Amino acid sequence: MTDGFGSITWWGFSPALDLQQKGISDQLEKLKISQDACPDELNILVVGAGDLRHLLKTIASTWRHPKRKLHFYVIESALEVYARDMLLLNIALEPQNRMGLQEKTELFLEVYGNTYIRQQSCEYVQKMSTELIKMVTDFDYLEKRMNIVDLSQLKFKERDFLEGIFKFWRNPDKSLFDVAKSWDLRERNRLGVRYDSKKNVYDWDYHMKLAEAGADIIHKTEYSNWRESGIAFTIREGTYDIPNKTLASGMIFKQEGELHARRGYWGDMIVGPFITFGIESDEKSFFKKTNELYTKTSENVSEFNVTSIFYELVHKEKYILPTTESKPEAPKLQEITEEDEEEIEEEVTSSVTNGDKPRPADNQYDPIPVENVKITFLPLNSIEDIKKKSKYNKLFHLVFFSNSMVHHLKPDITSILADQCTLILETARFMLELKTEQTEEFVDKICGMAESAGCKVMKPYNKKKDNCITCFYNRSASSSS
Repeated sequence: MTDGFGSITWWGFSPALDLQQKGISDQLEKLKISQDACPDELNILVVGAGDLRHLLKTIASTWRHPKRKLHFYVIESALEVYARDMLLLNIALEPQNRMGLQEKTELFLEVYGNTYIRQQSCEYVQKMSTELIKMVTDFDYLEKRMNIVDLSQLKFKERDFLEGIFKFWRNPDKSLFDVAKSWDLRERNRLGVRYDSKKNVYDWDYHMKLAEAGADIIHKTEYSNWRESGIAFTIREGTYDIPNKTLASGMIFKQEGELHARRGYWGDMIVGPFITFGIESDEKSFFKKTNELYTKTSENVSEFNVTSIFYELVHKEKYILPTTESKPEAPKLQEITEEDEEEIEEEVTSSVTNGDKPRPADNQYDPIPVENVKITFLPLNSIEDIKKKSKYNKLFHLVFFSNSMVHHLKPDITSILADQCTLILETARFMLELKTEQTEEFVDKICGMAESAGCKVMKPYNKKKDNCITCFYNRSASSSS
């Protein structure tokens, strides 16, 4: 992809999917196959998604489907993405006694999509980095603290590199990652003579590209602020002034014939982290308009969707948007009695005396239990390797390919596909530096690749508006033809 998208994928370019619904239930219904025909354990391969959005959405939605085991296999092209996946998964599974639902949502989105975070969020990342180091270096500890994650398939040098990433996150020295300088240098280099009028560039990209692609729920101010500073989510008021080291990665540059490594921000600077959780929702009230303008923003949608995922992970039921009527009425001044005043005074005195504002990360991390789920991180860029290994032969019932990794969809992919398998292919709908005709050509190309591999493309589909194209592979049908 072009320079504006960067060399590393920090977030995806399509909304989060419940893969059981999109990949299994919908296809069984279209093909008029009973749910009973679905295996008791689903093996799902996710290639290049850039984050865990599909996994979190799918795991949170398990209560909506027949009970079965889910085994996710994840392949990415950078270990920094694996590191972020582990951190964000830890946040998602924070127990109630350490972190409330609202605080968890705010922290997740802040670490997920902001170049700068608050001091308390930085402290959380630093403390969890110590936990993550233990998990990466001691599999017994990993099994005890985060038993849904399997790192055993990674190479030794990859686990060592992960440990180095977590040690970098843990280092309190802010100067190690000058994200503002990195962001500005890339923007100057990319825009060239247009840099001095960059606000006009942002406005053009918003109206003529992002909104045209169907993401107009993202407010132009949200988008412009992110393009300017890299800060997407400010749900909680506060000072966002600590560099988010989870968005740091290395790049090798050639200068005067010599190779030089440079740490900086090398991710997306065009689209933003809004697409994954912020443009679609089951709660349609977010998309109401007044005078042709949305009354809510993408941040509101993101907050609701992430909160819903975290709520459903625990309660196994649909999250309902709180209304003003359902909120408890605040006590009136005259309702506070002398006894109440004494209790409040005791609490304040105790807090001041002890000098400790409760900090969730100070308690031992004991994640929310998740049953019948396993997440295995495979070696980087190993899609070609696993095609040749017998343990992956006919293993996967569902495969997701991001638009940056779909070139691995070749006829030999069938060796790892189950006899009946669904493939979900991400389109280039929100790759804003591509022209409309290029995004449509991309759909034609990936559909052709799927058909060459013996897959049937499920129609109808819309080249301009679909985030993903779904295909179905049936080994018996392919072999007979």
